[in-house]
Amino acid sequence: MSCCSTNPAEAFMPQDIQEKIHNHPCYSEGAHHHYARIHVAVAPACNIQCNYCNRKYDCSNESRPGVTSERLSPEEAAKKVLYVGGEVQRLSVLGIAGPGDALANPKKTFETFRLVREKASDLKLCLSTNGLELASYVDELVKYDIDHVTVTINTVDASGEIGAKIYPWIFYNNKRYYGKEAAQILLERQIEGMQKCVANGILIKANSVLIPGINDKHLVEVSKKLKEIGVFLHNIMPIISEPEHGTAFGLAGVKSATDQEQMEVQEACGMDMKLMQHCRQCRADAVGLIGEDRGQEFTKEVFSSMSFDALESHYNVQARQEAQAKIEEFRFFLDRANERVRKEKAELSSSGETILVAVTTAGEGMINQHFGSVREFLIYEAGDRGVRFIHHRKLDYEYCAGPDGTNPMEPILQKLKDVKLILTAKIGGCPQNDLTAAGIVADQSYAYEPIEISVLKATRKYFNLAEEAEVN
Repeated sequence: MSCCSTNPAEAFMPQDIQEKIHNHPCYSEGAHHHYARIHVAVAPACNIQCNYCNRKYDCSNESRPGVTSERLSPEEAAKKVLYVGGEVQRLSVLGIAGPGDALANPKKTFETFRLVREKASDLKLCLSTNGLELASYVDELVKYDIDHVTVTINTVDASGEIGAKIYPWIFYNNKRYYGKEAAQILLERQIEGMQKCVANGILIKANSVLIPGINDKHLVEVSKKLKEIGVFLHNIMPIISEPEHGTAFGLAGVKSATDQEQMEVQEACGMDMKLMQHCRQCRADAVGLIGEDRGQEFTKEVFSSMSFDALESHYNVQARQEAQAKIEEFRFFLDRANERVRKEKAELSSSGETILVAVTTAGEGMINQHFGSVREFLIYEAGDRGVRFIHHRKLDYEYCAGPDGTNPMEPILQKLKDVKLILTAKIGGCPQNDLTAAGIVADQSYAYEPIEISVLKATRKYFNLAEEAEVN
């Protein structure tokens, strides 16, 4: 099968770029339904402090950056990758995302990459960094064929005023800097590092944390600067700022960003940059498809006593290739079922009227999850002509597993307050009645069908139109 993308945002990219992102679940919206990633927590130290971050351990119930249940040595990390790759044949990417900063721990980071490149050469390698030391390690990135790098950049304000509100300090050249000076140095180093990466053909995904009242109005300027530099993708992540997380912002009462605030900023920034809208703000030890976390299945005791020879046999490159060939065959036909209905915002509706549609899915681009077991909804905007993916919305718990003494529908209805239609594989009578009372239609007639074509059909039905549309 060809690896050319049928996603309109990707189809016009150069062939070499399409090949780089085709099975990378973070860089390709289409790939994230089908391919898995693994993060190995080999980088505990960090060289900056962010007011939205609190790196914690043994916290398996949290899913957010900086959180991990166990730290690994480079050898343990390589063993884990081989073991997981044998168990999860759709694994395509190894990333180092903390729990600190990958490039504040260069020895551990690059030794891990060396071992994995040697023993699992079919995997893509990538890392996440705050960018402070990125410019110093571009040659090492090139050496190990690491062509995907994520940089967290929250402001491009040269005065340092916005940055000083986000970063209490940085540690650079064996010296600690504070306030505006720290923010200015960090920004200069981030821009230099990203420019060097782009010049060497390394794809950059920029993460920006949306912090209401601090950088929410400024992120449009960030997007403009990223486009100027040549950054491939911009990911706007809502700040997670619950007081129990122990971050400076959380303890100071800075609220988590809402879904609606995220949508508003994405809409503004999307005029300048290609946006990543399927991010799940993964843990530093995440395993599996984006949106699921199987990390607790693969703790040290599972693989640490195995030899590298045994693990390489378990990894079984040929079996992985065969499994991924089947994924590509399935994906080929799925993409062609959906490609005609994917549209840009201006093309969604003949009348200008659109609705938000929530979908429950367990992956593979299908409506294949029961409403009662959903932990997140995929949100699409749809009209009578087409659909476009907006983002996902997480729940704290499943409908069927809510805390005793509470109404499990209340937080769900809050999450879906601007949604008109839900597509799900199955739903019980009680939650369906609650949704109807809230003005939300739950439709299970598209169970186990491709998501995007089903969203269009269901939206047309919602508007009392024929389900099949004349689409180009």
